[in-house]
Amino acid sequence: MADLPIYPLRFDPISQYRLWGGRRLADWIDQPLPGEGPIGEAWLLSDREDNPSRVSQGPLKGQTIAELISQSPSYLLGRLSSRFQRFPLLLKFLDVSAMLSVQVHPSDAYPDLIPAGETGKTEGWIVLEAEPTSRVYAGLKPGVTAEALRTLSINTVDDCLASFNPEPGQNVLVEAGTVHSLGDGIVVLEVQQNSDITFRLYDWDHIDPELHGPRPLQIDQALQCIDMRQGIIRPVTPTVETAMPVRRERVLDCAHFRAWHISSSESLDVGIDDAPTVLVCVQGGGAVQYGGRDFEMMKGAVLLLPAAAGSCRFRPDGHAELLEIFVPED
Repeated sequence: MADLPIYPLRFDPISQYRLWGGRRLADWIDQPLPGEGPIGEAWLLSDREDNPSRVSQGPLKGQTIAELISQSPSYLLGRLSSRFQRFPLLLKFLDVSAMLSVQVHPSDAYPDLIPAGETGKTEGWIVLEAEPTSRVYAGLKPGVTAEALRTLSINTVDDCLASFNPEPGQNVLVEAGTVHSLGDGIVVLEVQQNSDITFRLYDWDHIDPELHGPRPLQIDQALQCIDMRQGIIRPVTPTVETAMPVRRERVLDCAHFRAWHISSSESLDVGIDDAPTVLVCVQGGGAVQYGGRDFEMMKGAVLLLPAAAGSCRFRPDGHAELLEIFVPED
């Protein structure tokens, strides 16, 4: 195994055109948005062949997550290396200025719908910005049938899908098999399984300028994997684990990932031993201290603490708010 230098890893964000996007991610990533069109996604941490994240600083600059895992699985993944061949999470900022398609992702219970090398897809949203008109759709209203979902339209979406007006600081867990959509002026951090499988039920009659027409739907596949027992989805009620001097709330918790919101003006420990941890700064700033060096974090910054780094110290510059994300044990 390679003897890789140990330090918190920063990656270049990967901006993605989406017809429903906007330009607000310029406030969340540390590079200019490309072009002048709608940018809906910035991929922050991606171990995917089509869009691999590359280290942006330090002696490992230019290397992808896949290359680091190939050289030394234990360096990056630690005790997770026996379970995963690639980094198990995909992190994105989403700027959903229009409405995302009404869609569903399959669970691992539907292998015939999942291409080789992929997995099911459970995801979570951490709301960063929202407008009074913003909307989150998640889950089915009582009595909704598959036939009603097959014929969704602008006139029937609200009859079939539960929805609410989101507010910054809310968190939504969208298990695989849940029908969902969001948009009309919302920015979220999306934490998800490392999968890119989406089946669209309805696309709000969008016309994609790049396709010169509507995007394709996958109604039959979507109906196969929808959990029709799934009821109304509401924002997660955070679990407060500590209140003073560091406020630490568990905001997402499922078999695939856990996330905490941390608010503090005092230094604190971050990361865990022998497993990777992702840190996202959502307010204020500060620095992760490791090996006698400071690794600065401002709003929107993302750092991956490799398993080999273990626990580190975060020192806020005044007051700061962080998200701490990792993969739970089996």
